Amino acid sequence: MKTIFIISTAILLFSACEPSSNSRHRKNDDSVYQEVYRPQLHFTPKSDWMNDPNGMVFHKGEYHFFYQHYPDSTVWGPMHWGHAVTSDLVHWDHLPIALYPDSLGYIFSGSAVVDKDNTSGFGTVENPPLVAIFTYHNAEKEKAGSIEYQTQGIAYSLDNGRKWTKYENNPVLKNPGIKDFRDPKVSWHGPSKRWVMILAVLDHVELYASADLKSWTKLSEFGKDYGAHGGVWECPDLFPLTVEGEGKQKWVMLVSINPGGPNIGSATQYFIGDFDGKAFTPDDNKSEIKWIDWGQDNYAGVTYANAPGNRTIFVGWMNNWAYAQIIPTEKWRGGASLARDLSLVNVDGNIFVKSTLVPELLKYSTENAVLSDIKVSDSINLTTQVTFPLSTSIIQGVADAKDFTIELSNSKNQNVKMGYDSNSNQFFVDRSKSGNNAFSKDFRGVIRADRYAKGDTIPFTIVVDVACVEVYFDGGLTVMTNLFFADEPIETLKVSTPGGEINIRDLEVRKLSSIWTKESL
Repeated sequence: MKTIFIISTAILLFSACEPSSNSRHRKNDDSVYQEVYRPQLHFTPKSDWMNDPNGMVFHKGEYHFFYQHYPDSTVWGPMHWGHAVTSDLVHWDHLPIALYPDSLGYIFSGSAVVDKDNTSGFGTVENPPLVAIFTYHNAEKEKAGSIEYQTQGIAYSLDNGRKWTKYENNPVLKNPGIKDFRDPKVSWHGPSKRWVMILAVLDHVELYASADLKSWTKLSEFGKDYGAHGGVWECPDLFPLTVEGEGKQKWVMLVSINPGGPNIGSATQYFIGDFDGKAFTPDDNKSEIKWIDWGQDNYAGVTYANAPGNRTIFVGWMNNWAYAQIIPTEKWRGGASLARDLSLVNVDGNIFVKSTLVPELLKYSTENAVLSDIKVSDSINLTTQVTFPLSTSIIQGVADAKDFTIELSNSKNQNVKMGYDSNSNQFFVDRSKSGNNAFSKDFRGVIRADRYAKGDTIPFTIVVDVACVEVYFDGGLTVMTNLFFADEPIETLKVSTPGGEINIRDLEVRKLSSIWTKESL
């Protein structure tokens, strides 16, 4: 959770006085989810500010999605926990705000668990409680000059998250005299039969243990001399995954960092290693940095607790602190990435996280266009073969591992390009001519990402939404999420290569309908 209390006040005053720059494009002032730039496949709040995903937990057939929310403005302010639920990771039902600020502070980022054995005593074994663990941020203490303004609190629910009661003896973990002390992610560690918390602390993480979610003991630290350190560490996560085809279990640690991302601003790095219930031991060397998403607009992502089918499901905040408060949206700011299943892949002895779109999303395609063996020697326009608008679509295919560009554009020649540069062995997304990008010098035009995989072919999946694009190269070994703000819908699909010839195999384009049906609102 980004701490910007002093800065946000000035921005709030400026935004209140500034006339909207895109009101002329709005189709219907009274229509929820019909505003200009409003994504139709990605979660966004009905109105106002949103940042970090919080408290993601599956319980009684519902995926709960809490998020950092300020319900009184489209810029950051006193944090609450917004709340939505879904049964399919695609369509969302908005619920009332779950957690409000109180005398101990704002409600910053955190997690939630199903206390199946009622270790906390808040419920019963027959009706186990949901327990939320979050950071209290005391703005008054911060303003007064104290550095002990962040502590950890808990709350519980006995009705599947509809009503929450804060623990009367909060905070459960007091501040030891550290400025940045936040974003608890808690999980049950079976071998040691206790809860484990990973917490972001300045430039590293700390691990704590508890038998009852109320009393916590410090176990260890990690990260002061590992990974990227261009900014403060935030929103950690720690979970096991099995390496595909090997049956070997490894532990993955996620740590978001702001600034210090590979393409300016916010990003999330990860580490592969082992965890013995007390300490995390990395396999990676100290200087190696791996990114869960190379795009400029995926941050603070964490995974679902208690997900069915032993799945590890990841969702990130689709924005970047470098310009999050000034993106050109009207009624809301901030959204979430699509849900992704995470797994591990061994590439020549080096293990990487692979991200795959959840299969639930693919069930809702309404029209399909299937093409095969597309020979490209210069460029080819495929629009005549894909006759439906591309503004809410999934494009999947396999290309030769040679230079290629896939271009999505509209009638105003605004475009988003993505592809592969063999000389640098990098993928790229180019949004420099995508539309409205003058609101920030940090809204980078060309975003680049390293290729981890080997081989002569590149499988790719592109999810196009009204104002964002998610690109999964090499089956999800390299992922890039980026916003863009075009004035008109994307309608044209072109493929080009700067020299030689490439082959696009088995190209499929699926049109998706909006997830925002009347029932989900």
